[in-house]
Amino acid sequence: MAQVRNKQVILKDYVSGFPKESDMNIVDSTITLKLPEVGKVNAFADNPFEYMSNLIIKVIAGFGVSKVLESGNPDYKEGDLVWGFSKWQEYSLVPSTQILFKIEHTDVPLSYYTGILGMPGITSYGGFFELGTPKKGENVFVSAASGAVGQLVGQFAKLHGCYVVGSKEKVDMLKNKFGFDEGFNYKEEPDLNAALKRYFPEGIDIYFENVGGKTLDTVLLNMRVHGRIPACGMISQYNLTQPEGVTNLAHIIYKRIRMEGFNSADFFHLYPKFLEFVLPHIKEEKIVYVEDIAEGLENGPAALVGLFSGRNVGKQVLVVACE
Repeated sequence: MAQVRNKQVILKDYVSGFPKESDMNIVDSTITLKLPEVGKVNAFADNPFEYMSNLIIKVIAGFGVSKVLESGNPDYKEGDLVWGFSKWQEYSLVPSTQILFKIEHTDVPLSYYTGILGMPGITSYGGFFELGTPKKGENVFVSAASGAVGQLVGQFAKLHGCYVVGSKEKVDMLKNKFGFDEGFNYKEEPDLNAALKRYFPEGIDIYFENVGGKTLDTVLLNMRVHGRIPACGMISQYNLTQPEGVTNLAHIIYKRIRMEGFNSADFFHLYPKFLEFVLPHIKEEKIVYVEDIAEGLENGPAALVGLFSGRNVGKQVLVVACE
């Protein structure tokens, strides 16, 4: 097979603090679309979607949708569509040991496999149902509620018969698009403790943790006895040179709260069960999913930086068109 151009997004160096567009370069490299003779490797065209990740390596990486061009693994054949971990470039060689999911349902947008049908979806499903163990009528609080994961957790909770409140700047979207019972803009609340007591006068049963820091500290004061906190992320802490302390951890003891951290890989074994649950809801429009799509690798750095300032609306996706 011929040697082709392979545009890539390269991180210049490790980033301290918040990333800037100048921390990344768009470069043109080349790749020969032929499998190496030694070892099993799968060659994929990273087409057409990439998911934003904070993993720092020379070529920025994340979860994306790809099309198989050539394969040394009998589980995949030319033309198959897959989602899994890949890089911000037009073409990639993917080790056969890497976990990939073959896409069988193409009657939904392929971009959904970077979000609701991909890593954020299984993260939301596993974290909420497996660790949150919700019961009908319970009170659920979701931070970063309009993000890729938060918007799904809130909708899953409503489908399960829970009372749901989310915090994010985009309050109208939470209530009118995702069906949350209530929502508030944490930036406009001078006293988060008072806000939580206003929306949860009887306390919180499940807090789906995406933010950490002061939010977690205040939520602990408002948790009910035997509450659960699936800890998915702590976005407020990722780019701080000195992470914030949490002073109210003793409430985990007083209230017998169960708090457990996890990542998406913990629930990959549930993926078939997850699809059975979520696909009918998508097709019946009982679940909606909002995406913010950027076109072209050259716009990847701006899209990534925008995640940290709340510039995106919904799930950030980068579309990559290979030549």
